Amino acid sequence: MGQFEIKDNFYLDGRPFQVISGSIHYFRVVPEYWRDRLEKLKAMGCNTVETYIAWNMHEPKKGVFDFSGRLDLVKFVKTAQELGLYVILRPSPYICAEWEFGGLPAWLLAEDNMRLRACYEPFIRHVRDYYDKLFPLITPLQITEGGPVIMMQVENEYGYYGDDTHYVEMIRELMLERGVTVPLITSDGPFAESLSCGCIEGALPTGNFGSRTKERFSVLAPYAKGGPLMCAEFWVGWFDHWGNGGHMHGNPDSPQDLDDMLSMGHVNIYMFEGGTNFGFMNGSNYYDELTPDVTSYDYDALLTEAGDFTEKYKKFQDVIRKYADIPEVTLTTDIRKKAYGKLTCVSQVGLLESLEDISEPVVDNFPICMEKCGQSYGYILYHSELRHEQNIERIRLWGANDRANIFADRKRLVNLYDTELAYEYDVLEGRVKKAEDSNAPSGKAEAAVKRKPVTFAPNAPIDILMENMGRVNFGPMMEHQRKGIQDAVQINGHMHYQWTMYPLPLDNIDQLDFSKGYTEGLPAFYRFELEAEETGDTFLELEGWGKGCVFLNGFNLGRYWEIGPQKRLYIPAPLLKQGRNEIVVFETEGKSTGVIELKAEPDIG
Repeated sequence: MGQFEIKDNFYLDGRPFQVISGSIHYFRVVPEYWRDRLEKLKAMGCNTVETYIAWNMHEPKKGVFDFSGRLDLVKFVKTAQELGLYVILRPSPYICAEWEFGGLPAWLLAEDNMRLRACYEPFIRHVRDYYDKLFPLITPLQITEGGPVIMMQVENEYGYYGDDTHYVEMIRELMLERGVTVPLITSDGPFAESLSCGCIEGALPTGNFGSRTKERFSVLAPYAKGGPLMCAEFWVGWFDHWGNGGHMHGNPDSPQDLDDMLSMGHVNIYMFEGGTNFGFMNGSNYYDELTPDVTSYDYDALLTEAGDFTEKYKKFQDVIRKYADIPEVTLTTDIRKKAYGKLTCVSQVGLLESLEDISEPVVDNFPICMEKCGQSYGYILYHSELRHEQNIERIRLWGANDRANIFADRKRLVNLYDTELAYEYDVLEGRVKKAEDSNAPSGKAEAAVKRKPVTFAPNAPIDILMENMGRVNFGPMMEHQRKGIQDAVQINGHMHYQWTMYPLPLDNIDQLDFSKGYTEGLPAFYRFELEAEETGDTFLELEGWGKGCVFLNGFNLGRYWEIGPQKRLYIPAPLLKQGRNEIVVFETEGKSTGVIELKAEPDIG
């Protein structure tokens, strides 16, 4: 049994202890590589590892819990302990982390009037239920119980979100009631406005920032009230979003900032290794527009997404050497990279032809959002028939998120994304038409009226494929994240009724029947086979493809999009098997080349 205390400094078993920590998110790394990443953390000189705990991964459906495999948090913590590392856990309901919905489970949004991260009893009730399952697993891991956990965090950057301090206090009490005995911390932006809203009694305030350490610590110091100064997230890089023009990089002066931190206090490096947003779990930000994050969470961290050393790693190690002994660590995991070359498609099947195989339809007079259909992630297709419309001149989706592929009579009509969904699309003019456009007819509009609209046969199908691009993980837009269509579809000025919804979480692609039909240019699944004599880390390139996601032996590797900056998807060797492997590409834009390539190096922009 041990003891960790917060006084004027951190004390471990009565002796001053300097926290030199790095962030690794267990859920972003395959478990076969946990030990490797932790060994490399220790070899740099760190004595502690920090991780968030992602509620939405552990309770994917209300009352259904998973702490196995990639989600075996206990095993991750015990692996750190075996290597002599201490652990900081951040079990907040909300984690941000550029993770889908900030770690909150999407099923919360199936409830009308749901309010998040405040004293709203329906939300608090779900947190209690989750904590009742989580804390019996993690409280035995505390240092007071012989484990390596020395601190836990209450909520996360709450001062950026709201000022309901009673809510943060309530989360603290829920943790204490469930057996937390190690010291508690909060973490907020290094500004008076953030710290004043996020700080509570009984938890040491810490700061999150990536530069100007001395200035940031001077702001934090009055709130620490004589306690130790700590940067709980020292941002050494940044994350990429689709279409941002290139891979983001961190502060080039970060080694000096690290030196300043260690001369004045304590640090958790965010991220030591970023890892991967496998599946549909990337988050998004929303300021003036939606900016969904890419599949890679490389973060320009000290280790790459694939766990390789960087120049930054060596520079940080040199700084840490001034404050701590650097241990000799033998790396025990054999990791190799391999280029498997080009693969050619062996079979294909259309999405529309596959709906009955991979989806349980929901029928209603009105379109229903994804969450109310019992679905959290992926795509959802809305199907109806043009019973009264002989053509489509104008179409608008009300209450729609995030990206729509609209097809009429099995022909692509238009793609609409984010802000475009807030307006009507004029089919004749081929443009999104805002309200102000209709006030003063232009010559272009007058000319368009004379164009003959495309007509359809009676009862021609209309299909709208909606994609959840990743729920917003920061700020007030989090409460506006229902996906799909939740209000109405308006065609030629009137609302269209009688819809069949096909939820497409794509967690059952083994049920695809590739002997069925296929229409070129429409969304479809493309199957490839890889014969692997030996397994190695590899990187999947989809040059010439448009947009979609990829599955390896049924595991969702994540999204791709031709706009970049990420150009290749990381495939860790443990996801491959010796012998035959199946790769399935779901392409929504109809831009298949029929060829993919597995290379030995990444290309993230």
